[in-house]
Amino acid sequence: MENKPLVIFLMGPTAAGKTDLAVALRQHLPVELISVDSTLVYRGMDIGTAKPSPAELAQAPHRLIDIRDPAEPYSAAEFQQDAEREIADIVAAGRIPLLVGGTMLYFKALLDGLAAMPPADPDLRAQIEKDAAEHSWPYVHQQLAAVDPVSAAEIHPNHSQRLSRALEVYRASGRTMTELRQAQQQNAGPAFRERFRLVQLAVAPRDRKVLHGRIAQRFHKMLEQGLVAEVEALRQCDQLHPALPAIRAVGYRQVWDYLDGQAGLGPVFSETEMVERGIAASRQLAKRQLTWLRGWPELKWIYTQSASGHFRSGQEILRDALNFIDTETI
Repeated sequence: MENKPLVIFLMGPTAAGKTDLAVALRQHLPVELISVDSTLVYRGMDIGTAKPSPAELAQAPHRLIDIRDPAEPYSAAEFQQDAEREIADIVAAGRIPLLVGGTMLYFKALLDGLAAMPPADPDLRAQIEKDAAEHSWPYVHQQLAAVDPVSAAEIHPNHSQRLSRALEVYRASGRTMTELRQAQQQNAGPAFRERFRLVQLAVAPRDRKVLHGRIAQRFHKMLEQGLVAEVEALRQCDQLHPALPAIRAVGYRQVWDYLDGQAGLGPVFSETEMVERGIAASRQLAKRQLTWLRGWPELKWIYTQSASGHFRSGQEILRDALNFIDTETI
């Protein structure tokens, strides 16, 4: 076990403080950071993704940031390949890969692998989205549950992107995602856990209300930093449209819809309502992330609050992380 390379996962819900802890860990351990975030991969999307600042990146460079144009979708399968390459490079250099982010599907792709799925089918996706527009996404969720109850149980009824893809896979191939994944696992090579010594950490406040407060505070800060102007700039690119994963990201979609209304291209709603929608969507994202994490095996929780509810210092949080990693074995 001790001869296996060490890999650290640092997970958590949005606005929990993952980046701060990752930067602090780099000051104490020979780690190299790999971003595990489905939005940080996109160039020109800095404010709404809470991308680490230039100062933070200079202090603690992150791999797999700014590697894709927003017009080009990035998949979990691509992340798996890219992350494996970066991990191998870091290990070969005698350092420790520290994967930090909140895209749980990407972490799962590394741990369990991904089955070969049929390519995207625009016609099928358009039909699914039409059904959702007419009947709602929970209606689409019911359709998925009828053919693939396992996948449906893993996907929130309002998670439009994952629902659409799961149903599209079935309609395109006649096989469910569950069946394809089971076939892949039977033919898979050595599992990630067999190749590496893995420490899995999750950082979060104990109180959900505290997290909600941090989410609201951060969204308002994004607006002060120029989130609306950032989305306006994205709208100037003819290749970008609301159906792209980048534009459907939390925060961007709400601001895009608001600007559509201002331009007479969609329903009109106020800036106040846009802010409320953005914060609500961020809270829903955090809820989905926490749902993933509660069922995550071998996870070590690092709380940003004490049992009595007091906020803990950065040094206390760092100490917990170092204790879990067990620096004596490094």
